[in-house]
Amino acid sequence: MDGMNQRNTPPVLVTGATGRVGRVVIDRLLDAGVPVRALVRRHEAAATLPADVEVFTGDLTVPESLDPALNGAGAAFLVWTAPPRTAAAVVGRLAAHVRRVVFLSSPHRTPHPFFQQPNPVAAMHAEIERLIAATRLESTILRPGMFASNSLAWWAPAIRAGEVVRWPHGAAETAPVDDRDVAAVAARTLHHDGHVGGDYVLTGPESLTQAAQVKAVGDALGRRIAFEEMTPDEFRSLSEGSAPAPVVDMLLAAWSAAVGQPAYVTTTVADILGTAPRTFHRWAADHAAEFTESS
Repeated sequence: MDGMNQRNTPPVLVTGATGRVGRVVIDRLLDAGVPVRALVRRHEAAATLPADVEVFTGDLTVPESLDPALNGAGAAFLVWTAPPRTAAAVVGRLAAHVRRVVFLSSPHRTPHPFFQQPNPVAAMHAEIERLIAATRLESTILRPGMFASNSLAWWAPAIRAGEVVRWPHGAAETAPVDDRDVAAVAARTLHHDGHVGGDYVLTGPESLTQAAQVKAVGDALGRRIAFEEMTPDEFRSLSEGSAPAPVVDMLLAAWSAAVGQPAYVTTTVADILGTAPRTFHRWAADHAAEFTESS
């Protein structure tokens, strides 16, 4: 049976609805004929959503604000974008209203050094997973590795300016996963049976050094992009004010631990979708315009 994708299917509530993953989850659910509700913090954000999406205003930091969106829903896609203090109350509300939840977590249980560094976000994810497990919710946990789209925040400013990309631990290998593949897996697990209790680590199909990823962006743009190694201390100094110090320390520790060994790569995207995950080269080609001056 095609799970929840049936006539008179209750709607799926998508949190993080305007984010890179949530926005594509909405499209995939609509393509499958599943009615969608979107949770946004400000109603004007709904302007970017399809007209047939039912929009609700709410905030994870105000758990009771979720009730109207949850009433009558059958499942929820949970992306935690708030401080952790209201997590228990939000999970309790999910359990009171919906049958199924798909939670976008992280690979903190994966026995690879890249994922085993102290990480405050992973600790929060682990606590939310514990809260979900203590309920009667039918749950699926998605654990994407490094997102390919991180390169837009990290390297696009220098690339747009025609400058050298300076970055620490250029030899560190990761397996960047395309946001669209994560979203497609999320949508599939929200409306197909067979994924209750699933715990899925999602990666791209290949291990690439960070320097090789910069080269792939250059290949997509048709030009060489110079790459220079930056020291961890330089990275900390340049990150002041733009990223929390614990996150910077976590990234540096993870990259350092990843030097000299292949990234952790899974076949989960292909196993669930039946199609190969997009390569980083494909992602770079599809997003080349976002690395140019006109973006």
